Amino acid sequence: MIKRLNITAVLMFAVALTAGAQEQAKIPNGIPLAFRAGNASELSKYLNSTVQVLLLGKEDFYKKNVAETILKDFFDEYRTKDFVIRHQGGTADAQYAIGNLKTDKGDFRVYFLLKKIGSELLIHQIRIEPDDGK
Repeated sequence: MIKRLNITAVLMFAVALTAGAQEQAKIPNGIPLAFRAGNASELSKYLNSTVQVLLLGKEDFYKKNVAETILKDFFDEYRTKDFVIRHQGGTADAQYAIGNLKTDKGDFRVYFLLKKIGSELLIHQIRIEPDDGK
């Protein structure tokens, strides 16, 4: 009986540790909120110092401030109506998310990759492509 209680306690502790590790690895709440609001300056708080941006067929690596300007121009042209994360995953050191961005000029598929830098998860790549429904 005592052995069974010890095993149960160890299993519960392991589950609690795993849940805690998953909590730390989640996408920061501010990212989907910034996409939903179309707020590039808020989104830039989560950008790494250099970010790969793939936006409407253009692709390059940009410094954080340039990437923010590119995203601001996009949000100015395509007014955001809604953003929903459809899938996310990864490890404690790297996370990704795939979402749908609805704008006044059409829908887009958004993919972003975050990597752990120090104690923060920062965006290293953002991909925004027209969502053709496939």
